Amino acid sequence: MDSLELFARIKNLPLVSSRLVEGVLSGNYRSLFKGPGLEFDEVREYAEGDDSRFIDWNVSSRMGQPYVKTFREEREMALFLVIDVSASLGFGNGKLSKQETVATLAALLAFSAVHNNDRVGAAFFSDRIEKWVPPRKGRNQIFRLAGDIMEVEPKGKGSDLALALRGVHESVKRRGICVIISDFRTAPCWREMSLVAKRHDVIAIRIEDPSDKDFPVPGFAQLRDPETDGVLPAFGASSRFRREYREFWETHRIYWDRECRRRGISTLTVSTDDDPIESLFAFFRRRRRR
Repeated sequence: MDSLELFARIKNLPLVSSRLVEGVLSGNYRSLFKGPGLEFDEVREYAEGDDSRFIDWNVSSRMGQPYVKTFREEREMALFLVIDVSASLGFGNGKLSKQETVATLAALLAFSAVHNNDRVGAAFFSDRIEKWVPPRKGRNQIFRLAGDIMEVEPKGKGSDLALALRGVHESVKRRGICVIISDFRTAPCWREMSLVAKRHDVIAIRIEDPSDKDFPVPGFAQLRDPETDGVLPAFGASSRFRREYREFWETHRIYWDRECRRRGISTLTVSTDDDPIESLFAFFRRRRRR
């Protein structure tokens, strides 16, 4: 898929997003997320059936009869996207490249948030923060983000997810939804993942390629790391090498999934061989059944 085809796909996402919202996220949309939480509304007299946990003992003591605190759901959510644009995403052996898969998912989620009248923002990161878009509402925000998704040209080659997450922790104070879209080939950042997960409902979307499971070259090859330019010899003709290659990435995936879940972070893996839209549909259907 070239950039023109990708742009055409993204332009059609409002229709897909409507289907996502109305078909999968409809009804109790906010129940799919931990959301922004509840905010204090008022104190009123206790009534039969009220939850005793919400009795305001200070007010009750002053008034000589029980009073309870009432709360209301905050009216809007904020979706914040943490989008990996590092060099390791610059390939793909499936239907899409990793970059195209990231772009499609990010655009779809952004359209869905705006369709629900929620605010949406984003941080694009490599080994630095390439671009920071504060959360806002409205169609203009969508067009801005869609343009950024298509046109951002990273200056850095590496990836530093920890830096991006520290920025989210320090800058996005109100509770919301944080979606990280990355191949997670970055230095360990579990401390920062924990910090963000304590405040926000975090969803980690891992982008992978068929070549992350099975070594794609049957003979000798030299592997170049696009982020460091380091080169390693690879012996694709060796059954032992191919087995150890497969086991390495499978172990990496299992460890990542386990550590995310320990922190209450939902996980989704999308391969470049998958349809990213259908993968997102299936994820939200599973989340609804929890």
